Amino acid sequence: MGKVTKAKEHLTVQEIQDRIRETVGFPRVLKWLVVLNALVDPRPANEIALHLNLATQTVHNIVSQYNNKGPDALDGPGKGGRYKAYLSLQEEAEFLEPFQEQALTGKIATAMEIKAKLEGRLGHSVHKTTVYRMLKRHGWRKIVPRTVHVQSDAKQQEDFKKNSRTL
Repeated sequence: MGKVTKAKEHLTVQEIQDRIRETVGFPRVLKWLVVLNALVDPRPANEIALHLNLATQTVHNIVSQYNNKGPDALDGPGKGGRYKAYLSLQEEAEFLEPFQEQALTGKIATAMEIKAKLEGRLGHSVHKTTVYRMLKRHGWRKIVPRTVHVQSDAKQQEDFKKNSRTL
């Protein structure tokens, strides 16, 4: 039998159960379940891992974080994020602001024009989809007039052409 994994009593069992109820996202709930298991029923990490369908090392990491740094260690920002972004969201909004002001005066901003300015600011080339994703993130969309009316009827138009008088 392995070494027993115990959690320090930073929070009571009731407080941990309340946190489990309030927590959004299954991976975050699992962290609290690991702590709850290590607090209520201390046993080897491999048994807790088997019970919660986690890796043994994950149980060790979660309990260690909780024991050393307290409950705030488990309430981190989570996974995901824009780790490879060229600009922050705020910087992107500031970058697009002059184009919006020009659009209000009637000038059309093209994606290739924005791409050229972005490359000038960054100092290297970027793919055109980078610009399109940035524009979508900030709510820009392509507004183009339709070539035909939505309620038009091609048969009726042909009848009109055949039966109308020519001058």
